Amino acid sequence: MTDDLVNKEDVLKAYKVLRSVVKQTPLQHDAYLSQKYHANIFLKREDLQIVRSFKLRGAYYAISQLSEAETETGVTCASAGNHAQGVAYTCNHLGIKATIFMPSTTPSQKIDQVRYFGKEFVEIKLIGDTFDESNEAAHVYADEHNLTFIEPFNDRNVIAGQGTLAVEIHQDLVAEGETADMVFAAIGGGGLISGVSSYMKEAMPETKIIGVESLGAPGMKISLDANKVTTLTDIDKFCDGTAVATVGDLTFRHCQQNVDDILIVPEGQVCGTIIDLYTKQAIVAEPSGALSVSALEQYKDEIKGKTVVCIVSGGNNDINRMAEIDERALLYQGLKHYFIVNFPQRAGALKEFVNDILGGNDDITKFEYTKKVHRSEGPVLIGILLKNKDDIEGLLSRLEKFDPHYISVNENSKLYSFLI
Repeated sequence: MTDDLVNKEDVLKAYKVLRSVVKQTPLQHDAYLSQKYHANIFLKREDLQIVRSFKLRGAYYAISQLSEAETETGVTCASAGNHAQGVAYTCNHLGIKATIFMPSTTPSQKIDQVRYFGKEFVEIKLIGDTFDESNEAAHVYADEHNLTFIEPFNDRNVIAGQGTLAVEIHQDLVAEGETADMVFAAIGGGGLISGVSSYMKEAMPETKIIGVESLGAPGMKISLDANKVTTLTDIDKFCDGTAVATVGDLTFRHCQQNVDDILIVPEGQVCGTIIDLYTKQAIVAEPSGALSVSALEQYKDEIKGKTVVCIVSGGNNDINRMAEIDERALLYQGLKHYFIVNFPQRAGALKEFVNDILGGNDDITKFEYTKKVHRSEGPVLIGILLKNKDDIEGLLSRLEKFDPHYISVNENSKLYSFLI
């Protein structure tokens, strides 16, 4: 069935409601990325939205369409952070009470922002380790207290609201005398790409819509491949804004109808993109917000000479995560390695290791060793940072001569999580 799918007119109706509420975020030409990929690349800066993500659009429009009776009893929602901020801002703006469920793993920065935007109109409940667990609890609570549940993605009004950013993209491209060959958008539950594609496929039918998911939560890709909504049994919550185990049945149908391709991006690659956006362009993107830009690397041959729009969907990045982001980026790039190595328990062993095993550009970033009594050797946990990833072959060859039984911690995820 396609008669219940959002269309261009639905999005334009939402746009009329929202244009005096949300910020029309800039569509910026990015000289650095354009030069890097030999393409004409624009960034839709939803990280500069009032709540620093596109989620305000869908939340506000959905709540604005409720009846007076529904708003009087209040609303509830579940969110990993950005949808919650959109609901909180809306409820404070319209004077509506909201109970907001968030996973207990949500970064504190996002929780604090929900409190800031919602003020006295919002009560926060931290339930479950994942969005889906929090979502289930919120639905039960809504039923028990007769509250209207504001869906984060699987709702026509939410989808139409998210699609309003595509109207702005279209307007700005026309003003620049441009048209987009491709638009890249992140996928969590699918609300953003459903709204964007619903508008674009009618307003700019030649534009290809490319969805992007993280390797740890490729729910839409797996569902489309299976031709049915498929729940993931395990997800990586690093890209928390898109860490959804079950995509919506409505958003699934939108993607079946309108999305041309879906790319899967490893979390380590996303981390490199976050750092690149910050250091090269002074853009603070959260992991899910950087997915669209990160996917350009996989499509670098296809986008040459083309005009491309990447939606930077959110900028709610907790500064306390930057150490982890830097670490993941270095691991993905093959520059940082951890080993457990047996060292002889004698004077000069470390000096020998530094002189004979390390390369001239290698650096020790971690060294943990406790001398064992009455033993000839003892295990050392050592972290090594390479300047060039190709140097690893020589390092491993020399390391094997030093200790034939060394253990590569990088290759054992459980050991890495425990030790590092």
